[in-house]
Amino acid sequence: MNSMRAISQDVLGGPEVLKEVRLDRPEPRPNEVLVRVRAAGVNPTDWKHRSGAGFLGDPPFVLGWDVSGVVEAVGIGVAAFRPGDEVFGMLSYPFGHGSHAEYVTAPARTFTHKPAGIDHVQAGALPLVSLTAWQALVERADVRPGQRVLIHAAAGGVGHVAVQIAKARGAHVIGTASAGKHEFLRSLGVDEPLDYRETDFAEAVKDVDVVLDTIGGDTSLRSLRVLRPGGVVVSILPVGSDEFYEEAERLGVRAVRMLVDADRADMREIAALVESGKLRATVERTFPLADAAEAHALGETGRTTGKLVLVVE
Repeated sequence: MNSMRAISQDVLGGPEVLKEVRLDRPEPRPNEVLVRVRAAGVNPTDWKHRSGAGFLGDPPFVLGWDVSGVVEAVGIGVAAFRPGDEVFGMLSYPFGHGSHAEYVTAPARTFTHKPAGIDHVQAGALPLVSLTAWQALVERADVRPGQRVLIHAAAGGVGHVAVQIAKARGAHVIGTASAGKHEFLRSLGVDEPLDYRETDFAEAVKDVDVVLDTIGGDTSLRSLRVLRPGGVVVSILPVGSDEFYEEAERLGVRAVRMLVDADRADMREIAALVESGKLRATVERTFPLADAAEAHALGETGRTTGKLVLVVE
């Protein structure tokens, strides 16, 4: 069997536990495709799982959920793709991980065709953050034209994509970020940038229809207080105090916690936004696959704008 390079770990810990290894190249089973990975985003969930604050249990494992690449082979019954097709998508979250490698197999329904107008780095940056933002804002919150939407950490991976999706839905967007990132927020379409270091959002913002909470903890709870009656806070941090739900009920608003879910129909919506020019990932930096630990270390500073991407040559 052919081998491939991958980034793996034998123990939980800091970025230094990541190492390049050689593994057997997987083979596609019925209804699966084998994809030659060209680019794969690195997300906060990667370093959380690396350190043990995730769902995967004990290593060894290969992290990574974002994929952009080329179909190498198809399993029995796959009709949607042929070898040579350029595809992108998110591996099933959380247990479908494994894109920080030269090859990955996944159900064909994981992927859709990569828009021709973007390269693999762009496409590899988008799936997890775009699906998270789409599912939060569209499926959970049903954002509509004219609504007021508050997006926390609006310059981050999920945040900067969520801004664009909210604007594409016709919303008025308020976004929190440090002052140095406000010009970037305006370039994305944010109507009201808010400096979280200088301003308490819970005091400064009111009459909001939807809050996207990318931070969790106290931010979830305090976000409930800026909502209009019937408004909703959607938190992408799935674990926390029941007080979040109890306070929402007391205030006459909704509280939702969610995890992103792989979905081809949603990926097609993302691709359509890309093709119409309404969605683009900002990539702060790319790294070769072998430098995954460096990407993790940079990401964990919490100061990056947009996305970090591993490029697989």
